[in-house]
Formats: sequence, C-alpha cells, structure tokens
Amino acid sequence: MAKAVKKKQITVINKPQRPIDRYFTLFNQSHQHPVNLLLSLLAIQLIFFGVFGLVWIQPFPEISFLKRHGYDTYINWASIFIAIIVYAYLRLSPMLSYIVLLNMGVYAFFIVQLEHWAAGGGPAVWLCCLALLFVAGLLLILGAWLEGRNSGLKFLLLGPIWSWYLLFRRFRLPY
Repeated sequence: MAKAVKKKQITVINKPQRPIDRYFTLFNQSHQHPVNLLLSLLAIQLIFFGVFGLVWIQPFPEISFLKRHGYDTYINWASIFIAIIVYAYLRLSPMLSYIVLLNMGVYAFFIVQLEHWAAGGGPAVWLCCLALLFVAGLLLILGAWLEGRNSGLKFLLLGPIWSWYLLFRRFRLPY
C-alpha cells in the first residue's frame, strides 16, 4: 500500500523594498572585494569624523538669548549638523539613525579631546580633521582600485548608516 504524501506549499510574500534596502543593495554590489569593504568601512568613518570635526570648530554666532540662559555651550554648527543628519536617516531607518546619533556622540567626545590637545600645544583640530580626510580619500581610492570600479561620491552620504547596517545584518538585528 502506498501512503499519500502531503506536499507543503511555501508561500513567498514579496514585501515592497524600502528605499534604504535598495540603497544598501547598490552599496553592497560596489563592495564585493573583502579588502575594499574593509577599507571603505574605515574610510567612511574617518570621513564622517573629519567632516563632523570641521563643522564642529566653525564659529557659531553669539545669540544673547542662549547666552543669558546658559545654553550657548550646547548650540553650535555641529548640533545643527547632527539634527539634519539624524532627521535624514530617521526617514530611512529609525534604528540606524539612533545608532548614528550615538556614533556622533562618541565623535563629539573625541573632537573635544582634540580641542584639549590643541590647547595644550598639539596640532589644530582642523589640521587633524583634514589629515584624516586625506587618509580616508587615499583609502577609498585604493579600495576602488582593488574593486576595479569607482563608486564615486554617490554613496558617501549613506556610508555611516551602511556601516552600521552591515553590523546589524551580521547579527540578524532588525534595522
């Protein structure tokens, strides 16, 4: 006697891809070589730190209302930069935007340390940031050469959340 075998049907539901997922797919296609991936991850963080540091040190106009209430030390161009970046990333992926906010908090700590170092006779903060940008540019060029293609600057703005996305994907965390 033959037994009847029930076949399981697997239903595949195609969820519409979010814009961030499409960007990450393009990003991943441009970073197939493992050394290029590593160089890009490092360069993206260096670029983000360098740009953030250069924005941080720009003089902010003195606003009497803020000074009178003691908030003048909390508001500078970097705080506006943070608000814009976090809002832009929030629209793409809330979880990743929170992580980037935390990332910028760590960067702020190190920029303040660079300010203390400069005050103690070390190099100027802007010089350190420009040096980091230069090194990061070299790393990106080397990575593009290894990959055999140039991804250009189109991914630079999404780079900070892409690097965190890779970590989230590695540990299967929702983003």
